Amino acid sequence: MVTRRRSRRLRHHLVFVENGRGHCHALLGCGVSIHVSYSGLRPLFHFSVPDVHCTTTLLLSPDASTLYVGARNALLSLDVSRSDVISLKTQVPWSPTETNIQTCRLKGKNEAVDCLNFVHVLQHINSSLLYACGSFAFNPREAYFDSESLSLVHSGDAKGRCPFSPSERSSSVFLDGELFTATTTDFRGIKPQISRFFSQHGRPDVSLDSSISLLEEPTFVGSWSDPSQKKIYFFFSEVGKEFYFVEKLQIPRVAQVCKDDVGGQRTLQKKWTSFAKTPLLCQSSKRLPFNVLQDVFPLQPPEGDDHDDTLFYGVFTSQWSTGAESAVCVFTLREIRAEFSGSYRTFNMQSHQWSPLVEKHSYLGQCGLASSSDSELEEVKKSFLTGSSGVKPSGGAPLVVSSEQRYSRIAAMRTRAADGRRHTVLFLLTESGFLHKVALSDSGPRLIEEIEVCTKPEVVKSLVLSPSKGVLYVGTSRGVASVPVAHCSIHRTCSQCVLARDPLCGWNRIRGACTGLIPGPDGGPEELIQNLDGVNVDQDCGGQTAAKEHREPDPSDVHVVPGEVVTLRCQKPSNQASVSWTAVPSKVLSEKFFAQSTDGSLWFLATADTVGTYRCEAEEGGHREVVSSYQVQQAASPRSTYPLPKDHDEPDEDIVTENPESTSRPGTERGPKIQEGVDTVPPEESKDSGGRTTGQDHRSGAQSVPAPPPCHQPKSYHGELVAVSLLLAACVAATLLGLVYLWSRRGNPRGHGKPGGALEGCSLSSPEDQGPDLKVEL
Repeated sequence: MVTRRRSRRLRHHLVFVENGRGHCHALLGCGVSIHVSYSGLRPLFHFSVPDVHCTTTLLLSPDASTLYVGARNALLSLDVSRSDVISLKTQVPWSPTETNIQTCRLKGKNEAVDCLNFVHVLQHINSSLLYACGSFAFNPREAYFDSESLSLVHSGDAKGRCPFSPSERSSSVFLDGELFTATTTDFRGIKPQISRFFSQHGRPDVSLDSSISLLEEPTFVGSWSDPSQKKIYFFFSEVGKEFYFVEKLQIPRVAQVCKDDVGGQRTLQKKWTSFAKTPLLCQSSKRLPFNVLQDVFPLQPPEGDDHDDTLFYGVFTSQWSTGAESAVCVFTLREIRAEFSGSYRTFNMQSHQWSPLVEKHSYLGQCGLASSSDSELEEVKKSFLTGSSGVKPSGGAPLVVSSEQRYSRIAAMRTRAADGRRHTVLFLLTESGFLHKVALSDSGPRLIEEIEVCTKPEVVKSLVLSPSKGVLYVGTSRGVASVPVAHCSIHRTCSQCVLARDPLCGWNRIRGACTGLIPGPDGGPEELIQNLDGVNVDQDCGGQTAAKEHREPDPSDVHVVPGEVVTLRCQKPSNQASVSWTAVPSKVLSEKFFAQSTDGSLWFLATADTVGTYRCEAEEGGHREVVSSYQVQQAASPRSTYPLPKDHDEPDEDIVTENPESTSRPGTERGPKIQEGVDTVPPEESKDSGGRTTGQDHRSGAQSVPAPPPCHQPKSYHGELVAVSLLLAACVAATLLGLVYLWSRRGNPRGHGKPGGALEGCSLSSPEDQGPDLKVEL
């Protein structure tokens, strides 16, 4: 019997995408694991170390050659000088003592979950010193490490600089030797604080005034320093007390403090006099707002542009959502500055309610208030919330809205296309381990690619972009994944390259290949063909459609056994393309004999009538192209061959069949399902004369892991057939003995009962009456 697993379908408010799957899992062994997996045809590079988990705090060195990883009870430095290789440089343990663990346990915490050291903060102090802060069994500790050798220089207590709990989020910025942090400062995690430590030039450390609740149950997600105005901005979500009529209403915020703030002389001593906060608005028309901020990414303007044009891309979700939905809104630094320079509200200590200030005070939200009067500082103390509705997104609406994806992290980069225009590319990480590449253009966002970073359940908490190398680093609970921002070589023809409309890819006329543009502000080569807005492929490519003479793909021979379910793969050249199949079987069949999955694959039952030639055609913008071709033939004998290893890239719908004697060929999926955790063979790995897969990787110089042999041999039904035959023979023998016994009873005058009475109430059915035939349904 055949069973089907429902295909994963990705829906976007502007784009509908289906894509292939890859493999991503840590190979545990005696040493470091570095291996290459594939999402679709894109290579992904993975790094993991046995017994090192929660590798979710990442910090890239200024020269982008070293990636520092804060993990559970460990700190790592990885060599990422090459974009296609990750290698371990140094690993140092950083674990709590037995006394710390015992104290944590006595305080009611779980020893296996809470009483470990989870690194929350990694920051560069200078070119030779690294700062780290960890939960350290619910007793935060900080440490200074040599950035080259990771040797410990100094350690000490760090309460108030990172959270006690492993699950709490915090944010920090190191600027000019001073540490600015936003975190909770107590064991229970109910006292939020924004502080400055290691203050320079004889200034005192400062923190928030505790006589009034300036923050209400915040979740900090990011921070950024503004060097031109010497301000630090913190991004978070909190309970909005100004909306007292709604219980636990979440409000996304941005707060500011001045870098050189020293507090007042008598009022607000050693407290921020520059603290202020304002809401961030992210809402689509005719729907509830997205009011929970998940992540924020600052994107600096191109060199020479106004610093006010710095953009902040934020990922938002909704507290009222019953499913997975999210949005991306972008805010400008200019608008944020304008909010803090505008009107404010004041907090009434008696009624605990907010009211707008009648007149504007020019000193609110400003720096340099150390010499202000006590009356002014008293007003500063209770007037820290801006008076307007909040910072509106650029364009007045979200850039991206997804009704079926919950995004958790975001990164953004700019690039210059072949025509000289600048484009922005977003990378959105979902909670389920998928990375969505979205290109922004005048016509709206386009989902260029979906990359499956992790197929196994893993906690994904960090996303670091290296624009100079064109690589994204993803920190998960099991290791670090390196994802190239573009993989242009998967587009084999000019039409495929142009129709992908990827700002990072273009068709090189001279080389006759789809190549990448240099990330960043510099333009690509003039000979590159791109068309990010139109779809007139024939005009753009000028007849140059392939690296060599254009022809249809050679049909792949697929040998089938009658009765098996066959799946023919079809790789779409772009996410916007639609695919269709044409078949020339030996006999014209109805469409009900075939089924097409959401990723374009074709299913059918192998019979004498379904053999023939099958072609998959992709169409986009009026351009049609054959992308896959198969010659399906009936195998001579189902027992004369053994299944070859499956292709690495499984279709979205996995078919599990009881047929043990299926034969596999590239581009097909048949037979028993491969068990999860077993590596499959990448499509370009070489095979020796015996058909065995070698471990050589032709895509890059990265170290790859050869696919292990199948864990299970093809199942044989010989034993079952023998058992059924013996059982059938026994039934026939019993029936014959019964008939002989009845015949003898008929001839016996002393027999009791009527003739044949021994069979009354019992019937034997012939093989033809044993029920309906077993049917295979698609």
